[in-house]
Amino acid sequence: MNSRPIATVPRPVILAVVIMLAVQCGLHWLTPRAQARATDLTTLPSVPVLRAISLDEPIALGKMLMLYLQSFDNQPGVSIPFRELDYGRVEQWLSTILQLDPAGQYPLLSASRLYAEVPIEAKQRQMLDFIQRAFQQDPNRRWPWLAHGVLIAKHQLRDLPLAARFAKELRDRATGKEVPHWAQQMDIFIREDMNELESAKVLLGGLLQSGQITDPKEWHFLNGKLKELESKGSR
Repeated sequence: MNSRPIATVPRPVILAVVIMLAVQCGLHWLTPRAQARATDLTTLPSVPVLRAISLDEPIALGKMLMLYLQSFDNQPGVSIPFRELDYGRVEQWLSTILQLDPAGQYPLLSASRLYAEVPIEAKQRQMLDFIQRAFQQDPNRRWPWLAHGVLIAKHQLRDLPLAARFAKELRDRATGKEVPHWAQQMDIFIREDMNELESAKVLLGGLLQSGQITDPKEWHFLNGKLKELESKGSR
């Protein structure tokens, strides 16, 4: 193809092209950049409605909802810190998922190890209350999450009375053979931390005399702890 020199192009055409390019550049510069916005966590329908939607597969639906909730903090172009989530709705999702799949442990794992670890006391306490209520419904299966709640109350919230309340529930309610002794013994050590030495001694002495401790090493350790408490009490 033969090219024509630019000088042959009429000046009005060149001027029009230049103006159009300038306008396009100006519009591009003035137009605000699109920003990713976080969406709010919606409220779930009632459990009966969800059961109907699941077509008699509530456990599968519960797992799908848990996967969605787990990934909700990572939205396209946005990363939402847990502390900025609406914990009322988070709790509603976790509670609903547990009702759809009562044997599932992941909602309580998330509640204790993710949502209860945020550095906001009110939200930590909200998750711990939720864990405590869920534990009461199935103590022998859900004891690990209340045991972790004892540690959060003691080390993060610095609330020994709350830790003692959780530890006492573990001792009184989680009595199945599948519950390890250390979980039931947390009450003793929390009472020692609270300087309630007499109560700790009574609990520990009763435990040693009950015959529940059959491991010689564990019995020796706890017997040594009892002597240590008696020594502290005498001082």
